[in-house]
Amino acid sequence: MNELKLTAPAKLNLTLDILRRREDGYHDLKMVMTSVDLCDYLTVRLRDDGKIHVRVPGTNLPEGEDNLAGKAARTFFNETGLAPGAEVTIEKHIPSQAGMAGGSSDAAAVLRALRKLLCPELTVRHLEAMGERVGSDVPYCVRGGTVLAEGRGERLTDWPAMPPCQIVVCKPEFGLSTPELFGRVQAEKLRLHPDHTAMYAALLSGNLSAVAAKMANVFEEVLTLREAETVRDIKTRLCRCGAENALMTGSGPTVFGLFQSPEDARRAFEELRPHYPRTFLTRPLSKV
Repeated sequence: MNELKLTAPAKLNLTLDILRRREDGYHDLKMVMTSVDLCDYLTVRLRDDGKIHVRVPGTNLPEGEDNLAGKAARTFFNETGLAPGAEVTIEKHIPSQAGMAGGSSDAAAVLRALRKLLCPELTVRHLEAMGERVGSDVPYCVRGGTVLAEGRGERLTDWPAMPPCQIVVCKPEFGLSTPELFGRVQAEKLRLHPDHTAMYAALLSGNLSAVAAKMANVFEEVLTLREAETVRDIKTRLCRCGAENALMTGSGPTVFGLFQSPEDARRAFEELRPHYPRTFLTRPLSKV
């Protein structure tokens, strides 16, 4: 076997807290992330010339090793000592600059594919360690599911799975730069920090309303007026259609709402789509 087709699921943040700025310039984070079935689709094919090619048809995303998927392939070959080369084709469905880890999930999918094709004996933990060298969200995307992530995102603890629900995800037309957003943060001035003890209890109980009530993302505090108005508009529309709660995911600007009722979720999807074309219906995904 020299070719593998697989999916790269998006992630959503149920919580995101910034604890402090570190001496190395990064921030210590504490956040709960969960996978959803909105996915990119990848084909990974081994080459025999040692080269790494990445194609993302229909987009202006970087190709080759400038793409995180290409960087992941190079990291895998460097770590294992194998270097057959790889051809990666990505069919994008996860919006870019959306706070949904689309690029990181593509990179994680490449690592999983190369492991299956070349080194099935590698542990998931080894793959997560490779992912850490590719990007902060990649270790989580290798593992998937519902996870508490700490540090830069590399310290992972499995948490109880998300309760069954419908999720409406809405990406505004503009994107947000993660480095720029971190540059706005003064950790000591953040006011509303997520209650992770309560979130764990809510997930353990399987109570969607309790999970929704404890969702929080401190990045919402550092949005500009225009950004905040758009996020607030989407949240208002979602909740008006019956969402248990709505939140910006990651560094945004994507907003998602949790729904008990498939009918309410469909109504929200149809309400938002004319105003925000990149609106999606999705569900929690327990494994990647």
